[in-house]
Amino acid sequence: MKKFALILFALVLFNCNSNAQSGKKEEEVFKVSKTDAEWKAQLTDNEYYVLRKAGTERAFSSKLNKEYGEGTYICAACNTPLFKGKNKFDSGTGWPSFDREIKGNVDFSVDYNLGHARTEEHCATCGGHLGHVFNDGPSKTTGKRHCINGVAVKFIPKENE
Repeated sequence: MKKFALILFALVLFNCNSNAQSGKKEEEVFKVSKTDAEWKAQLTDNEYYVLRKAGTERAFSSKLNKEYGEGTYICAACNTPLFKGKNKFDSGTGWPSFDREIKGNVDFSVDYNLGHARTEEHCATCGGHLGHVFNDGPSKTTGKRHCINGVAVKFIPKENE
């Protein structure tokens, strides 16, 4: 009888499934919303893959990785200002990295796509996937490393702002 009770308890325990465990997210409504077809028509294949499908571009493939001019990095999908050039640093990872975002323009969530929790970053205006935030950034500033797909942003030099 004890074995039966133990097996029954184990089945109940492992079959409990909340919304958080199922990986299903409620659809968030953003200020800029488009159909999948509209996003595909507006974005390049790589931009669509990263921004709308939460993909990752190849390391060291972005020309913005070594851009260190003064200016602003904006969302490639909706032009929302996301990061300031003065907060960019060379993390050596192969992706543009920043120690902070422009407050209010970036949203955060948790993803488990690699089997463990990571803080994912999205454009707060259109929901486009930008990258992830890690706690291994410059200790003299925020300690954060916003690891951003270069294809998800565009750089606007200060003189053009």
